[in-house]
Amino acid sequence: MNITSNLIIFLTAFCLTFFNLNNEKELIAFKENVNAEEKISTVKISAVGDLMCHSVQFKYANVEGDSFNFNNVYGIVKKYISSADFSFANFETVTAGKDKGYSGYPFFNSPDDFVTALSSAGFDLLTTSNNHSLDRGEFGVRRTIEIIKQNKINYNGTFLNEKDRDSVRIFDIGGIKIAMLAYSYGTNGIPVPAGEKYLINLIDFKLIKNDILVSKRIGAEIVLVHYHFGDEYKREPVQYQKDVVDKTLQAGADIIIGGHPHVVQPSIFFKTNGAKLDTGFAAYSLGNFVSNQRRRYSDAGVILNLYISKNFTTDSIYLSKVTFIPTYVFKGITDRGKEYIILPSELAYADSIPEYLTQSDILAMKQSFEDTREIMTMYNSKIKVESVLTRLSYYSTFKENVKPK
Repeated sequence: MNITSNLIIFLTAFCLTFFNLNNEKELIAFKENVNAEEKISTVKISAVGDLMCHSVQFKYANVEGDSFNFNNVYGIVKKYISSADFSFANFETVTAGKDKGYSGYPFFNSPDDFVTALSSAGFDLLTTSNNHSLDRGEFGVRRTIEIIKQNKINYNGTFLNEKDRDSVRIFDIGGIKIAMLAYSYGTNGIPVPAGEKYLINLIDFKLIKNDILVSKRIGAEIVLVHYHFGDEYKREPVQYQKDVVDKTLQAGADIIIGGHPHVVQPSIFFKTNGAKLDTGFAAYSLGNFVSNQRRRYSDAGVILNLYISKNFTTDSIYLSKVTFIPTYVFKGITDRGKEYIILPSELAYADSIPEYLTQSDILAMKQSFEDTREIMTMYNSKIKVESVLTRLSYYSTFKENVKPK
């Protein structure tokens, strides 16, 4: 009796185990088949901060006469910009032409070659609405757009006419339709010409709400808004910035990128309101990507990388990752002469460094790297530094003599 009972129990347990194993295998196989059928696309959108051209910068870049070479400014960081599926920056100057006289602060006018170098570096879009947009009046706005278009770069924030302003920029990036909008807090007191309000987008929430609604109505899945706002050199957002960001996310924007303070400010994640993206993101200021502002914090910026994924099977979109590369603006002498060069500030920790970097430069870069990492992650720990030290040599596309540390 005991032997029979034990045998029955054993056979029952064996059958249940075999049945469960088969079910588990079938479930795993089913899940694998579902995953195999799902189509998921991930794109990388890269954004950098303010592009400024002070008079010393174009003097350093002058080759001869009216010929300038700004290409070396972006020589090392070009790979990070051009490798993105889409990259953009804030163009904080104008190109009104040589006849208007090249100048830096307070009324900018830069050589056309400044834009040519941005095209070569791989930028897809320049936002042009900022406090220096009207530095050379209506003519400057129009000619700047003309030069940007000649270099096959998209523009947004300033416009040629009403139709141009009302034409929402929607880009199909890896099958994800993203609208790009741009606005500025003002124009340094320079009045917009009467009857030509279309020349520049100013922060006006009636306008912004309508632009977001129109963007979605005509097919945008994600709305990205760039703002030129805030207080210069403040390392945290002021209440005005927070209010603008809050109103913008309430209006249905997914991603908000800021500029103007000329220093890096923190970033936040938020729950989107009526937006398709699962989690929204805002970076209050990306700092200076290039300028002649040499003080601590203002000589720094970031390359912000937004990894956006779309599941075409479930029609869902989400931020899969957000990272940043801290950058530093080098100003000094290389074997080519006097130069400005944008460097990943983490390069200061590399085994080999460019010959032109002095010990003072290295210390400044290390300080800049730590400053930027601390500030960008001040309000959240989800955003991470994207290390460049694990990548291919810095010098694969930009030859420089290097020295051991």
